Amino acid sequence: MLDERSKQILDSADEKMQEAVMFLEEDLKNYRLGKANPTVFNPVLVDYYGTKTPLPQMSSITAPDAKTLVIQPWDKSMIGKIEKAIMDANIGLTPQNNGEIIRCTVPALTEERRRELVKKAKATGENAKVVVRNERRDAMDLLKKAQKNEGMSEDTEKEAEGEVQKITDKNIKAIDELVAAKEKEILTV
Repeated sequence: MLDERSKQILDSADEKMQEAVMFLEEDLKNYRLGKANPTVFNPVLVDYYGTKTPLPQMSSITAPDAKTLVIQPWDKSMIGKIEKAIMDANIGLTPQNNGEIIRCTVPALTEERRRELVKKAKATGENAKVVVRNERRDAMDLLKKAQKNEGMSEDTEKEAEGEVQKITDKNIKAIDELVAAKEKEILTV
């Protein structure tokens, strides 16, 4: 039977592991896959009167069709800086403006770019797994300390370690599934 301290350690580990999975999920959404997706601009930072501001916070971004993204800045004087920020972000889009709005045509992905994206997705997935494994190690260390210093029984510690491993396996599996799904999406022409 798990005691209160071991439940706290398990809950904390599970929460941190799930955060790594959610971070990965959000990160994978930013991959440009040859179809217009406004989230591709999330990492673009524009110099807005001396402050680096995310592009989505200073304009409306829409995808009127599968190959076009339209950025409508709320402050028209920022069009030049927005164009520069898009170019500097190196996201593979070339902005064109007409003085009112900025259009970006989304080019089809080359085979080489698809392979790069798959490699990047796998690397990001591995980083998330490292976070999960580190959290597993930290939880195991806390359980050992609790058994040694706080009087937790050895049976409770062993049972809690088994639970930590189950939580770790569940989160690693979720990471593998996210990366596999993104890989399939990337390679689908």
